[in-house]
Amino acid sequence: MNASPPKKTGRPEVLWPLFGGLESLDGIGPKSAQALISAQIEKPRDLLFTLPHSGVDRRRRDSILDVHLPAVCTVEVTVGQHTSPSSRGRPYRVTVEDQNTTFQLVFFRSHGEYLRKQLPTGQRRVVSGKVEMFDGIDQMVHPDHILTPDKAEQIPLFEPVYSLTGAMTQKAMFKSTSDLLKQAPDLPEWIDAALCAREGWPAWSTALTQAHRPLSLVELSSSSAARQRLAYDEVLAHQLTLAVARSQARREKGQVTSGDGIKQVKVLAKLGFSPTDAQVRATAEILENMAQPYRMNRLLQGDVGSGKTLVALMALLNAVEAGGQGVMMAPTEILARQHLEGLQPLAEGAGVVLELLTGRDKGGERRAKLAALALGDIHILVGTHAVFQKDVVFADLRLAIIDEQHRFGVAQRMELGAKGTSVDVLVMTATPIPRSLALTQYGDMDVSVLDEKPPGRSPVTTALVATSKMDHVIDRLRIAVSEGRQCYWVCPLVEESEVSDMTAAEDRFKRLRAALGENVVGLVHGQMPPANKDAAMRDFVTGETKVLVATTVIEVGVNVPNASIMVIERAESFGLAQLHQLRGRVGRGSTKSTCLLMYQSPLSKSGRQRLEIMRKTEDGFQISEEDLAMRGAGDVIGTVQSGLPRFRIADLERQTTLMALAQADARKLLLDDPRLETARGTAARTLLWLMEQDKAIRLISVG
Repeated sequence: MNASPPKKTGRPEVLWPLFGGLESLDGIGPKSAQALISAQIEKPRDLLFTLPHSGVDRRRRDSILDVHLPAVCTVEVTVGQHTSPSSRGRPYRVTVEDQNTTFQLVFFRSHGEYLRKQLPTGQRRVVSGKVEMFDGIDQMVHPDHILTPDKAEQIPLFEPVYSLTGAMTQKAMFKSTSDLLKQAPDLPEWIDAALCAREGWPAWSTALTQAHRPLSLVELSSSSAARQRLAYDEVLAHQLTLAVARSQARREKGQVTSGDGIKQVKVLAKLGFSPTDAQVRATAEILENMAQPYRMNRLLQGDVGSGKTLVALMALLNAVEAGGQGVMMAPTEILARQHLEGLQPLAEGAGVVLELLTGRDKGGERRAKLAALALGDIHILVGTHAVFQKDVVFADLRLAIIDEQHRFGVAQRMELGAKGTSVDVLVMTATPIPRSLALTQYGDMDVSVLDEKPPGRSPVTTALVATSKMDHVIDRLRIAVSEGRQCYWVCPLVEESEVSDMTAAEDRFKRLRAALGENVVGLVHGQMPPANKDAAMRDFVTGETKVLVATTVIEVGVNVPNASIMVIERAESFGLAQLHQLRGRVGRGSTKSTCLLMYQSPLSKSGRQRLEIMRKTEDGFQISEEDLAMRGAGDVIGTVQSGLPRFRIADLERQTTLMALAQADARKLLLDDPRLETARGTAARTLLWLMEQDKAIRLISVG
C-alpha cells in the first residue's frame, strides 16, 4: 500500500511492521531471535538490511558428472540400497543413481528409520549438496536439500548465503527473509527520478528482492544496481541528517565579523614569503563565512606542513579587526606553547595582544589573565583544556579555533562555542581524512582543504631498515650529530611490558646516551611531569640536545626546523596516518631530511605493503586513502570516538562517489524544500524514519 503523508510527530504507520518483534517472522523462534539480537539485528528492519554475503549455484544438473568436483550439485536421483554402519562412528550410506552415474549419500549419527522414510528405495528424489570424492567414491555428505520431484522448485536456483550467529541456520534465514520480503511495504520514492533513471537503479522494494534473492554471483557485488541503490538510501539518510544539522546551524543567528584587513596586511608583510594559493583560497572562504549573519561551522583540513597556522592567524586577526576576540585550542601544552611562540611575534607587530592559558596557570597570574580577558585587553587566547573552565570569560568572543579536532569531542566544541554570542567555529586537522570519511564525519560542516606546501619545506627521503641494523644506524647518527644535525628517535612504548617485545623509550635513551654522549640525548614521554617534558622539548628546540628520544607525544605539530632525521622504531606497529604525522616533524627547514622506518623481521605481507606506501609517497591524502582501504574506517578514525554511522550495506572504503552524490543531493533537497513537505520531501521523511534518523525529523518539525 502507498504511504500517506506521515504525521510529523511519529513513525508512519506503513513502517510499523518493520519495527515489531523478530518472532513475528517465519522461521524465527525465541532462541534464534536471541541469536540475531546478539548480532545487533533487533527488529525486522535490521534483518531487511542484512544482505547475503555469497551464494550457492543450485541449478538442476542431469548428473554429478556435469560439474568439476568438489562442487555443489543439484540432481534428480533414483534411491538404491541403504547400508547401515557396521560399527559405532561409521556413517550410514545410501546409494543413488542419476542419469549417468551412481554415487553415495552419506550421513553421520543419523537414524536409519528416519532416512528410510526420507529416501525410500526405488523412489525418485531431488538432492542438493556438496559432492566430493573420498576413497575413490563420489559422495554427498549430509545433503542440504532432499525433496520429492514435485516439490523441487522449493530449492532456489541460486541460494543466498548469510552470515550466521548462534542458533540461526541458513534455512531459517531464507525462510524469515522470504516472509519479510512479502511484508515489506511499498514506499514512495525518495530518490530523484532523474538520478534513478541515470544510474539504472530499481525501486526500493525491487532492490530488496534482488539483493536478498540474487540470481548470480554478479548480483552479490556491491556494484550491482540493487545494492548500489540500497547503499545510496543509507548514505542519503545520513547526509540528509547532516544537512538538516547544517541548515539548523545556519539558522542560528551569528555575528557579522568583518575586519578591515589592516592587521592581516601587517602580518603578511612581516612573514618574508607569500602564502600559497591554497592558503589564500582557504582564508578567503573562512573570512567570507565570518561575514555572514549565521554561525560558521568549518573544517580546515591540511596535510602535514601545509600552513594551517597562518590561515588560522588570519581568521583570528579578522575577529580582532572587527572589535572582537579569538581563542585557539590545542590538545597539549607543548602544542599550545608552540602556537604561542610562533604567533606572538607576528601578532605583536600588528598591535595584537596574544596570551597563553594552560592548567599550569595558578593564583594571581591566572586571575590577572582572566581579568584582562574579561575586559577585552587580551585579543587572542591560546590555550589547552583549561579554556573550558567556567571562570574563563571573554569580553566579546567571535571566533573559536580547535586544533586537532579528533582530540576533542563534539560536546567540547559546542561548549567552547557557547563562551560568546553565536561564536564562529573553525576546526583544524593535520590528519588528512579520506574523502568518504570527511563527508561522513564532517558532512554538517563546510570544508576548506590546504593541498599545497609552503616554500622552504624540503622533501623527506624515506628508507626501510631492519632493527638488526641498529648499530649501523647509531654509527651514522653519530656522524650526523657531529655535523650539527638533530634527530627524533620514536619508540612505541614507555615501559617494558611482558606482553610486548617493543623497546622501551627509557632503555633506548640509555643506549643512545652511552653511544653518543651524556648531554647529546634528551627524553620525552607522556608519563613525565609536564615541567620535565617542557624542559626536554626546550633543550631540543634550542639545540642544546641533538637527539630526542620520544613516544608519540611529538606526533602533532612540534616544529624544530633544524631536525632533519626521524627514526621510527617498530614502524610496522603504527598506523599509516600516524607514521605520516611523525615523518612530518622533519623536512621543516632547508636541510635534506631523512626518515628511517625500522622494522622487526620478518615483516608480514600487509606490514611490508604499508611501509612501502610510506616509502613511495609524501602525499597525506593518498596515504589516508590507502590506509582506509587496508584497515577500514573504524580503525583509521578510531571506532570508539569516531561517531561514524554503522552502515549495514554502504561501504565507506569503496563507495566515496555515492557519499559525495548523496551530500549534494541532500543539500539541494533541503534548499528547495526546507521542511520536506513536497511529495519527494514527504518520501524523504519516510526514509529518515526507516533509517532511524529521528533526530533529523525532530529538527525539521521544530524548525
